[in-house]
Amino acid sequence: MIGNIQIIALQNMPEFTASTDLANEISLSANTTIGGIQDGDIVVVTQKIVSKSENMIVDIREITPSDEAIDIAKRTRKDPRLVQLILDQSKNIIRIDADRSILITETIHGFICANAGIDSSNISGNYNVALLPSDPNESAKKINLQLRSIFDIKNLGVIITDTFGRPWREGQLSFAIGSFGITPLKNYSGTVDQHGKILKVTSSPVIDVLATSAELVSGKATGTPVSIIRGYDFEASESDASIILRPVEKDLFR
Repeated sequence: MIGNIQIIALQNMPEFTASTDLANEISLSANTTIGGIQDGDIVVVTQKIVSKSENMIVDIREITPSDEAIDIAKRTRKDPRLVQLILDQSKNIIRIDADRSILITETIHGFICANAGIDSSNISGNYNVALLPSDPNESAKKINLQLRSIFDIKNLGVIITDTFGRPWREGQLSFAIGSFGITPLKNYSGTVDQHGKILKVTSSPVIDVLATSAELVSGKATGTPVSIIRGYDFEASESDASIILRPVEKDLFR
């Protein structure tokens, strides 16, 4: 059934550190903002606060760059210590754009993005950078189970997002890098459209669509890193965001 959805940014979130209980802070903010989390809600969390709470902040002054990192740094005008972190967090280098000082890599998680998802926005200190969570799906699961326990609910989706660039188009969008409790991919193959034609390969990356939708009210620069999507009738699942990563052998664009 198609109906209306609400997207609500949670207010008055604290500054997150490695000692912060992320799920507890989400629950406190949800209580004051919208009276709590309900059965069937979807919690969308930006990556940066997950990385902070999981102590994924690194001081690059502690990094010793390799010869490879030093060579790439010279070509791209990047700090060689940052380049070393990018290499450490990557399976492969997909492309180096020396003119624009960009490294596109495949991260250890399987994401294709700039600089292995490492950045310094919303991080205190001139030398600190945030790495992606080591296992975003496990992070989403942990938040999900804690919130379900706190609010005594059964069905809850949790999506962890990060901002990536896109092939063919300018601009960046939020994508799901981790999820739990919600079916990541809705497959329409075999269904019939309004003209009686059978759809063969159409599928919708539901968690990516929801991640981008949440960006309308939540973001890095607004002080609202968590939002609630309410009213979307999702299918509960223990599958995670890994199933929407396209296998290399099916990727025509690398």
